[in-house]
Amino acid sequence: MQIAAGTEALIFDCDGTLVDSLPLYLASWLEALKSKGGLDVSPEWFFSRRGYSEGMVLSELEKTHGITLNRAAIMAATREGVRNRLPGVKQNVPVVALVREWAGRLPLAVASSGSREVVEASLAAIGLLEVFDAIVTIEDVERPKPAPDIYLLAAKRLGVKPSGCLVFEDSTEGLEAAHAAGMAAEDVRPWSDFRGDA
Repeated sequence: MQIAAGTEALIFDCDGTLVDSLPLYLASWLEALKSKGGLDVSPEWFFSRRGYSEGMVLSELEKTHGITLNRAAIMAATREGVRNRLPGVKQNVPVVALVREWAGRLPLAVASSGSREVVEASLAAIGLLEVFDAIVTIEDVERPKPAPDIYLLAAKRLGVKPSGCLVFEDSTEGLEAAHAAGMAAEDVRPWSDFRGDA
């Protein structure tokens, strides 16, 4: 892929952009919600919330069902389920190739609504953990995507102005966040190709 002249840094979402973690999250969420929250949630409901933070998913479930969930237990069980499934995670070959092509040439960051633990484990599983100059996760910001906070913090940590950043995303919320941060953004969904090897 051609990177526009004047681009000073590249910022990547993780889940769905670098790795095909959605099936891992789906299985882990459904399992955790049933065992820790007593809820049966359809895969379609979950897929329609792609790009939501854990807190946003749980808030919507609480509101919809008029209940209070044990958020800590559900999130811990979900993260454990994802960790257990990560060894088989598939990488998005074109996006990972882009990361490898630009590593060392431009500053690179990951900006994810996922937890640091899962994001770092995902990157390690595909051999990219040490490639990025900054990793920003939901624990680092007050507001999740579509708020621009996570992308603004990534630019700050890279030492680059937001207008010099190009973001790679796979969700509407993430693309909105990048644009709200004043960054150019590329929707990777049309050119995704998930495989177990690069």
